[in-house]
Amino acid sequence: MTSGTAREEMIDLLVVGGGINGAGIARDAAGRGLSVLLVEQDDLAGHTSSASTKLIHGGLRYLEYGEFRLVREALIERERLWKMAPHIIWPLRFVLPQTHSPRPAWLVRAGLFLYDHLGGRDELPGTKTVRLDRTAYGAGLSARNGRAFVYSDCWVEDSRLVVLNALDAAERGATILTRTRLVAAMREGDGWTATITDAAGERHVRARALVNAAGPWVADVIGRAAGAKSERGVRLIKGSHVVVPRLYEGDHAFMLQNADRRIVFAIPYEGHFTLLGTTDQPWEGAPAKATIDADETAYILETANRYFARQLTTSDVVWSYAGIRPLYDDRKGSASAVTRDYVLDLDAGHGKAPLLSIFGGKITTYRKLAEHALGELARFFPDTGPAWTADAALPGGAMPGGDFARFLAAAEAERPNFPRPLLRRLARAYGTRIDEILGPAASPAALGADLGGGLHEAEIDYLVRAEWARTAEDILFRRSKLGLHAPAETASRLDALLAARPDLSRNAAA
Repeated sequence: MTSGTAREEMIDLLVVGGGINGAGIARDAAGRGLSVLLVEQDDLAGHTSSASTKLIHGGLRYLEYGEFRLVREALIERERLWKMAPHIIWPLRFVLPQTHSPRPAWLVRAGLFLYDHLGGRDELPGTKTVRLDRTAYGAGLSARNGRAFVYSDCWVEDSRLVVLNALDAAERGATILTRTRLVAAMREGDGWTATITDAAGERHVRARALVNAAGPWVADVIGRAAGAKSERGVRLIKGSHVVVPRLYEGDHAFMLQNADRRIVFAIPYEGHFTLLGTTDQPWEGAPAKATIDADETAYILETANRYFARQLTTSDVVWSYAGIRPLYDDRKGSASAVTRDYVLDLDAGHGKAPLLSIFGGKITTYRKLAEHALGELARFFPDTGPAWTADAALPGGAMPGGDFARFLAAAEAERPNFPRPLLRRLARAYGTRIDEILGPAASPAALGADLGGGLHEAEIDYLVRAEWARTAEDILFRRSKLGLHAPAETASRLDALLAARPDLSRNAAA
């Protein structure tokens, strides 16, 4: 992995922001032969990109707002991303009950027909109509006396998607610096001189182009770049989710429609839970760490209680999270109606060193956004390589035929003394790179101490060494979701271990 020490000579790209867009751009650029430095003020996926509904989807409801280009692009990307990373992305069937629906059934079915055919669906099954009282898809619902439509999308481990893009970028020569903030930047000659700061203090780096992928902080970064300006705007929308004990049997998800025409997803989560969300609430003021509020919790639980037999109260919430979506401000009145499309704003007039700012976007279209971003910058780097990411597997994703089940079965046969749940979790997280953690171990005892929930020292060593993990939160809630399964004391034990071992607590990119 490339050293985290910023080089004194001029690099090609300085990317600000370690969310999905920044990591995707860094990966694409490094793979084209550009020298890249990415700085992230917190952890990779520390904000919006780890607070999504965790779907790779076209966005069925965006058809209602006429977002046909966005939906088509997202649908094309859906199966492409699945093939790139079958360990962290997999198909999911969605049940859309027509009970409590504010939309006529014919309109919903017409939208699903378009959804099935707009993006060139290849392997995912198409839509079908079911009677809820005659199918297992109705299990757990309070009303099973009607029809539902069943359609396909995909699930993604969102924060791992970010980390794997950063890891691939680093292995292709990029430098990734977490806990490192852009203080200021100014154009000097044919490039930018930027001041960045981390725990060791401030230093300067030189770059031919500056990419602003700071998400909710995109306007803030423009303000730190002397002489930069943009007429584009960003609209901050908070989206919140809750996790509750499992509400129904089955591996399918639900799309629940409300009278206000908004929707809430109910999705199987971490084996024992159901994920419910999201909300769309305007965020006023400066970007910050977001948390769910009482009104959002009530809205989500009331929606679930309208559909499911098991009635929820706030005491059932085992975890919640919220993120601020940096949506491109298209001047729509409703937060739900604001476009999820992205806009690339290039400031490079009169021979100035380029500043490319990213407004909006969604996880599903991150790879295409990165490709478009490199296209915008191509004239400044005439020797750059061609687009390459469309068929390139992410780290751990290059398994034969993209068949995760076959890969897992082989791993189980090779290591019969490992508990199946542990092997499955590790295979899901690391795919074909599972041996970088397990090595020659014949049993879990060879992996070092178990800090709780199956988190062994060997995995911790790998996450710090290769994936920039620094804290218990990084490991328990972004690199994994073990925080939902491990005992309460695991977090404090993990932080103590990281603090006691300087070789673990330093920045993995240093």
